[in-house]
Amino acid sequence: MTGTITKLGLAASALSILTSIYIYTTMDGGNTELGIFVGLWAPTFILFAQEIDKMME
Repeated sequence: MTGTITKLGLAASALSILTSIYIYTTMDGGNTELGIFVGLWAPTFILFAQEIDKMME
């Protein structure tokens, strides 16, 4: 079970980055502020998932 949460966090991070790029370039002609905001979630997902994994050990 160890590492499963971290993998989910990494997947969520990748999804956040891809969504950020989509929003930044195409949504409403390119909503730059929202795209940047969503992109900033990526490190939070990774760190949060790693901390959960550490607590579960």
